[in-house]
Amino acid sequence: MPFALTEQRERELDDILTRYPTKMAACIPALHLCQDQNGWVSEDVIMYVSTRLDLPPSHVKGVVTFYTLFNQEPVGKHQVWVCRTLPCALRGGLDVLHQCEKKLGIKPGETTADGMVTLRTAECLASCGTAPMMQVDKAYYENLTSERVDEILARLKEA
Repeated sequence: MPFALTEQRERELDDILTRYPTKMAACIPALHLCQDQNGWVSEDVIMYVSTRLDLPPSHVKGVVTFYTLFNQEPVGKHQVWVCRTLPCALRGGLDVLHQCEKKLGIKPGETTADGMVTLRTAECLASCGTAPMMQVDKAYYENLTSERVDEILARLKEA
């Protein structure tokens, strides 16, 4: 079945389109809106955005494959991003990553068997002064310790 936005999200897309000078300029926010509904950007989503914005599918696919925040395959209900750049690494970022791997039983790029969590690494999450840090869905967690990582991951499993 082809992808389609809900009525509410269609209205949101209409609103988004009023804020940009061209439809092409709205490609990234349109893709985020679709990913929020679908969980990932499938070929059907690419075709929907292409048609809706009057863009070639190759352009939309290029945007999806360029930006790491677009999921190109199904992911867990929650995504945990661990920063792996030098400032985080110097302040224990690798320990945070290893703690996540241990607690979740997965490696970066994998999803837990129950489909709840996908673990990722990021080149920079723009919080160098409060390293080490990780992002869970859209929330930042900074100045992390092993205990704090355990608390955050436990709350994800309870949700």
